[in-house]
Amino acid sequence: MIDLHQQDCLEGMKAMADECVDVVVTSPPYNIGIDYGTYDDSSDRKDFLGWCREWAREVRRVMKDEASFFLNVGAVPKNPLLPHQLLLALAGEDPLFHLQNTFHWVKSISVETRTGETHSVGHFKPVQSKRFVNDCHEYVFHLTKTGSVPLHRRAAGVEYADKQNVNRWKTTEGIDKRCRGNTWFIPYDTIKSRDKERPHPAAFPVGLVKQCVTLHGLDETAHLMDPFIGIGTSALAARDLEIDSFTGFEIDESYLAIARERLANRPLS
Repeated sequence: MIDLHQQDCLEGMKAMADECVDVVVTSPPYNIGIDYGTYDDSSDRKDFLGWCREWAREVRRVMKDEASFFLNVGAVPKNPLLPHQLLLALAGEDPLFHLQNTFHWVKSISVETRTGETHSVGHFKPVQSKRFVNDCHEYVFHLTKTGSVPLHRRAAGVEYADKQNVNRWKTTEGIDKRCRGNTWFIPYDTIKSRDKERPHPAAFPVGLVKQCVTLHGLDETAHLMDPFIGIGTSALAARDLEIDSFTGFEIDESYLAIARERLANRPLS
């Protein structure tokens, strides 16, 4: 069951029961002047962080004790401290959460192979500047109530590049799968028209949500929530993963209409 609500998430979550959500994956407004349409993304920083504590407090209330909260936050070169300030507001002094893991969502990367070849993959928005380099990553903070939530590391892992390592280490138990680590290369899908296919200024790919849920544990995820659903990416992931229940909130009517259209046009797996 997928429930999408055109509603302020703070108001919407207050109507939800305590401890009913297994996983939260979301990307709130970054307060860096992004043109979201309905929402003003340029409020006073202190007011913004206070507002984030308000909705995060409701997120904590609806989370089960063993739930995971994956918070995606980006920045811009001129304003690089926002992700860290938000993290400190939620998990610093007077914490609402424990920071259990920090992941780097890599959108674009260049890798030199053992033969000396360089392969560049992924997508990024070029920065025209003499001071800053292209910004090719964002943060995903894994927040929990206790800091000790068990994770399915192998389920979200990768095969060994050197197969000799499968039997070399006792910890592998003979399984060709290792922990992926805290660096996730998850590119956007290639599209022809951003206005038509990704009409949102700060959307994340479906694969990012799937990675978060898989790491927490798909069998342990009966209810997924996204307080800032945007154009419905988290809902699409819930549909693909056949999660029993999904709840999402969005204040922008046009974004929510796109989310519903994307769900309607996405075939069941």
